[in-house]
Amino acid sequence: MTSRERVIAAINHKQPDRCPIDLGSNGQTGMNASTVYKLRKALGLDEHRLKVIEPLQMLGEIEEDLLKAVHSDMVGLWNVGNMMGFRQENWKPFDMDDGTPVYMGGGFEYDRNEKGDTMAYLCGDRSAKYGYCMVKNGSFFDNLDHFEEPFDWDLDEEDLTPLEDFKEDFQVCSDEDARYWEKESIRLYKETEYGIMGVLGGAGLGDAAWIPGPTVKNPKGIRTVQDWLTAHLMYPDYVDAVFDLQTEVMLKNLEIYKQAVGDRIQVIWISGTDFGTQKGLFMGLDTFRSLYKPHYKKINDWVHQNTDWKTFYHTCGCVNDLLDDLWEMGVDCLNPVQFSAMEPNGMSPQRLKAEYGDKFTFWGGGVDTQKVLPFGTPEEVRAQVKERVEILNQDGGYIFNPIHNVVSGVPAENLIAMYETVMGEKIR
Repeated sequence: MTSRERVIAAINHKQPDRCPIDLGSNGQTGMNASTVYKLRKALGLDEHRLKVIEPLQMLGEIEEDLLKAVHSDMVGLWNVGNMMGFRQENWKPFDMDDGTPVYMGGGFEYDRNEKGDTMAYLCGDRSAKYGYCMVKNGSFFDNLDHFEEPFDWDLDEEDLTPLEDFKEDFQVCSDEDARYWEKESIRLYKETEYGIMGVLGGAGLGDAAWIPGPTVKNPKGIRTVQDWLTAHLMYPDYVDAVFDLQTEVMLKNLEIYKQAVGDRIQVIWISGTDFGTQKGLFMGLDTFRSLYKPHYKKINDWVHQNTDWKTFYHTCGCVNDLLDDLWEMGVDCLNPVQFSAMEPNGMSPQRLKAEYGDKFTFWGGGVDTQKVLPFGTPEEVRAQVKERVEILNQDGGYIFNPIHNVVSGVPAENLIAMYETVMGEKIR
């Protein structure tokens, strides 16, 4: 099989010739630029500055030689804009604190404060506030709260203005974006044999990464994550109105995206909202079912009625109690499959595959990234990967990836052990 054929088989729950692998097709299956650089060196690949394709998490570009080295089967159709409000073009050099040489999009503007932290400006605008901070010796950015006034909890719900507050957060895409998607999707489809992930996004309802307004210079309304979660109970109509707006914009963008990329993609990245903690859900099921599920179902219904794409959803944590709802609202591909959070609550790879293997394509879960991959031995990595692949890859419905992105500091030897185990052969 070609990589694309292998992916198509897997997402349609047919047994592929081998377990498909994804490295870097979207913002939840990638690798920190520092680790990409070290992996390339360990594999004997060319050493050079790497483009950072997602600046908040500092994810490094996975170039063709590395894709081939680890036998990855997926590539991403990325957007030109990013979550820091500037465009991925006109690249300029930047050195991470550990010395990793990278390129950032030309709109990236920053200062170093007295502590040595990297303070980046909102939307690359030096006349705006700092919107993101990478602490000294850190390897990714955190959003900074940058609203002008804290939310007034004494307001009556009828006096709130959710549509006005969030009108800048959700925008219909431009003709320029659509032309880029069309051109790049044609290139990826015709010039490669990889499966293609459309990294559209835009429907991460209540995503903690978006609530502070990372691309909005003067956000208004309920903007801290703590306040936002509180509003689910205090001001549910406010939350619902924001989701209405976001869903309306997403449906318009889906129409444009379909016109631009047609059937050249196989999977579309919809949402990265986390609903699980290590031990359970962030909210009660009644709250999820009333505020989130109807909007997500509307989005997924449009995709399934108008395309052959599979929908990709990311949610970390223990989402055991949410699985039936995710299926009912139309999720096809579930990531990152965090068994480390689920197992104490009765979930295991065996049970997940047995009960939901015909419903979801599990995208991830291949090795624990909290303990085993960063701190285990290569032998421990091999043992866990072998066990997970044998269970999850039965009858298709599985794409191999670790649990979420690979962060900095992970030993290259462990990564090599991981990919060699999936492939059953040496990669170096």
